[in-house]
Amino acid sequence: MNQYKFQFRFVRILIIGFLIFFLFLPYASGEVTEVDSNFDGKMDQWRYLSLEGKVSKIKYDTDYNGSIDQIEYYEGKKKLVKVEFDSNKDELMDHTQYYSKSGKLAKVEKDSNYDGVFDWIEFFNENENIIRIEIDKNGDSHADIFQYFDGNQKLMRIDHDTDQNRKADRWDYFTNEKLIRVEFDTNSDFKPDQWQYFLGSNIIEKVENDTNFDGKVDYWEYFDSSGKLTRRESDRNYDGKPDLVQNQ
Repeated sequence: MNQYKFQFRFVRILIIGFLIFFLFLPYASGEVTEVDSNFDGKMDQWRYLSLEGKVSKIKYDTDYNGSIDQIEYYEGKKKLVKVEFDSNKDELMDHTQYYSKSGKLAKVEKDSNYDGVFDWIEFFNENENIIRIEIDKNGDSHADIFQYFDGNQKLMRIDHDTDQNRKADRWDYFTNEKLIRVEFDTNSDFKPDQWQYFLGSNIIEKVENDTNFDGKVDYWEYFDSSGKLTRRESDRNYDGKPDLVQNQ
């Protein structure tokens, strides 16, 4: 008799357990609220709740064409942490914005040419001012162009990795977003050995070269205001002073 009572009790507990599981399954999986925000008879917003009943995600059809083109992700008390966009309306997310713990924009990732690969990253400081942009031009998942900005969000330098060895070999310098100097590493020793100087409107003024790669300039070229070469100077014995001057 005790054995039958035990079995009956076990079956009853099992049935109750299944009832509780299926009864609360929708809540365990999270609820979804659908909204027709423009009253056209079509749903264009979907709000997802977490296990705690808090908003975890919202999907939008912002242009009401039947396709989701924006997704917002939340943590805690509806704190926005990430937003995804389909900016060219091809049903693929190509723009992602990340937010810091304080709710400020911290990073943006883009698929700039809409080929399915994210190739552009923007970084922001605590004031949401842009400080750096990294660009992957050849699609190898490694940035080869790095743009740096000053406190006024003006471009001050661009580093290039032209031979894709993950080391910069060209450096562009700007003042008030105008190009003033470009440095090149022509022998891949990670040090500049050619310096180009520019006037306004990107007109070249002077070129310096370290032809023997000893860290010292030994060949100079000078240009007039129209960019025409006017003079060449050479330091043939590498003592730091030109000993051959050729006027053009």
